Amino acid sequence: MRFKIPFVLLILLSLLAACGSNGSDDNNGDQVVLDIFNIKVETTEQLDNLIDIYESENENIKINVTTVGGGQDAASALQAKFSSNEEPSIFLLGGLSDVEKYQDYLLDVSDMESAIQAIDGTLNGVSIDDTPYGIPLNIEGYGWMINKDIFERAGVEPDSIDSYETFVEAVEVIDSQKEELGIDAVFGFSGMEDWVVSQFSSHFTSPEFDHDEAVGYESDELNFEYGDRMKEYTDLVNQYNIQPILSLDYSTSVEELFTNERVAMVHQGNWIVPSLNSMDESFAEEKLSILPLFVESDEEGKIIAGPSWYWGINGEKDEEEVEEAKKFLDWMYTSETGKELITEDFQYIPAHEGYDTDMITDPTSAEIYEMVLDEQVGMWANNQYPDGFFSVALFPEFQKYLDGQKNWEEFEETISQSFTEMR
Repeated sequence: MRFKIPFVLLILLSLLAACGSNGSDDNNGDQVVLDIFNIKVETTEQLDNLIDIYESENENIKINVTTVGGGQDAASALQAKFSSNEEPSIFLLGGLSDVEKYQDYLLDVSDMESAIQAIDGTLNGVSIDDTPYGIPLNIEGYGWMINKDIFERAGVEPDSIDSYETFVEAVEVIDSQKEELGIDAVFGFSGMEDWVVSQFSSHFTSPEFDHDEAVGYESDELNFEYGDRMKEYTDLVNQYNIQPILSLDYSTSVEELFTNERVAMVHQGNWIVPSLNSMDESFAEEKLSILPLFVESDEEGKIIAGPSWYWGINGEKDEEEVEEAKKFLDWMYTSETGKELITEDFQYIPAHEGYDTDMITDPTSAEIYEMVLDEQVGMWANNQYPDGFFSVALFPEFQKYLDGQKNWEEFEETISQSFTEMR
């Protein structure tokens, strides 16, 4: 009798364990969780929608997104993830400096369909020794994003601006009619945002680096070959900008001032289109356009355009997680559903082949795409700066110049020295 009770209990426990095991497998055993680190705050809703659709088609996948950006230090937040053993499965890379920083984690994406279908040249900014470590997010272009309705009401045809001189004349004409036009200032430059200053600088550093990502990445000098023109643009902006320029953030500049037609132009790119559409569906379609900057030549202008960011895959994750991350990104850029979302929902300019150009729905993005095809573009030189350079060196020194604490010669000297030291 003393063995009977233990034997019965053993059977019961075995049955319970079996039931528990089966239940766990049904609920969680086949599910793969992907963690994405995103910094594109302006398309957060679109990414969430894309993920919802993907999860509905792939019930074994759960995707969590962490979004950091819009004034927050995304680079530090991502680094903190890796330092605290919370590494994401997929994360955005800004360029070769980021590739170098995270290369021990990054997966060679050569065999992925979304890498194979990438437009020629779009993998350059994320390749080391001809090996690509990321999938281009899109093509983005930036320059002076203008309200062409304000220009035309001031008697300025945007198409007539074909030199630095005619750009200055346009600014002065618009400024002289501020009251009649109902605007507060010509420019709404976001002097509070380090990334805006960084992108602005690319117009003047890209030609110094021959518009080549590898040259920019490998250079240990920044000599400001086009520093005089950068100073001219900076002084012009500061004179005709909403003040105080150092307190103007992205949200105020774009979502309040530009959208509500209180400034005629901002230094931004086509990524603002979804934000504009969310507040005024007709703005991007009817009023938005883009103007280049005249740097290498007084008569030949360029915008900056190309892949702005790349999706990197954490190759140190479990094999199953890595494979699902690859499948997700391939689906995003090469499936019919993904392509439709990329162009119509995100309103991205695609960086991949197999897209009908008629799918680019807003006119400014189509304009940028044509500039890319016509080679009227420079590269995202700021993405090839030394790690941390734009936030801890370029940005604070540029602010000091805007605030009158330093002259331009001091600014150039300090920044050139910092560039070499940080490289």
